[in-house]
Amino acid sequence: MFDCSKDVRAYHDQDVTLPQTEQDKMRNRRDANRTRLRNGLQKADKPGPLEFVKQGSYAMKTMVRDPDNDYDIDDGVYFAKEELVGERGAEMTSLQARSMVRDAVDDGKFKRAPEVRSNCVRIFYEAGYHVDLPVYRRVTTSTIFGDVYHYELAASSGWKRSDARDVSAWYEAERSNSSDGRQLRRINRDLKKFARSRFSWRSSILSGFGITVVLTERYQYSTREDKSLYDTMVSIRNRLNWNLEIAHPVTPESYITNGNDDARARFFRDKLTDAIDMLAPLFDTDCTREKALKCWDKVFATTFFSERLEEEKRANAFAPAIIGSAALLGQAAAAAAAVSSAGGGRHA
Repeated sequence: MFDCSKDVRAYHDQDVTLPQTEQDKMRNRRDANRTRLRNGLQKADKPGPLEFVKQGSYAMKTMVRDPDNDYDIDDGVYFAKEELVGERGAEMTSLQARSMVRDAVDDGKFKRAPEVRSNCVRIFYEAGYHVDLPVYRRVTTSTIFGDVYHYELAASSGWKRSDARDVSAWYEAERSNSSDGRQLRRINRDLKKFARSRFSWRSSILSGFGITVVLTERYQYSTREDKSLYDTMVSIRNRLNWNLEIAHPVTPESYITNGNDDARARFFRDKLTDAIDMLAPLFDTDCTREKALKCWDKVFATTFFSERLEEEKRANAFAPAIIGSAALLGQAAAAAAAVSSAGGGRHA
């Protein structure tokens, strides 16, 4: 396989992973929403949150750059169950809890008002991305050994036992147990970037979380970044050829996919097959760097790799002139030194 390891790594670092400036903006918006929610709840004489917990790809650090700023930031808000009661003392329904959070966070400054969604409250930003606030309650059970807690999500079907922190812990465990946790995360981002490389795919392809789960199942380590990505793509494709079902990693008897012929998983599998076929020329004995980089361009629907090659050519073209100039400068410096040491010229 033609070696494009440095190029694939450069693509990840420059076009896939989020730059620090974007990460800072998201963190600032998250913190502003937390303050807005606390103030809104206090003003409405509602219970304050026990804590906030970042979740999803934001917590797992697998978010990828998007030209349309289509980012989904998950920030769970947790309450004590005994405090989530209505005006007459009855236990709040999951819808009432989400509505309470929506009303509290809406201070009238948003161009588009926050909305109650099936499993969260969504806050929209003009920049294109949104912040989701899943609402949880902490349920306390007293035992002879002390209080025991579990958590429930305010879902469309009612209060559902769930805690997204379990997912973050699962992912960190998978990274720790892998051959290279940092590379696993980079390949994770690359695959999510691939899945979003064509706008027309977005409504049909496997979710980012689904990709993350199957990636942890089939990650292939290599000292070469390009080979790790390619081998992982092949391994995932083969796995999905065998079985399209993807089990939820922390919720027993629950699946991310819908049945054994899930359309989104099948779509992802088929696009992986197309990408693998696009990379076939890299295994030809007469493959050139130019051909190889064009193949990677096709996979990610970009011009990054070819442009990188053009930059290299321009740099190589300038190199002789730079070296020549340096040689002339060196000769001039030597002549000046000779004059100075002889006691003549302006340095006498």
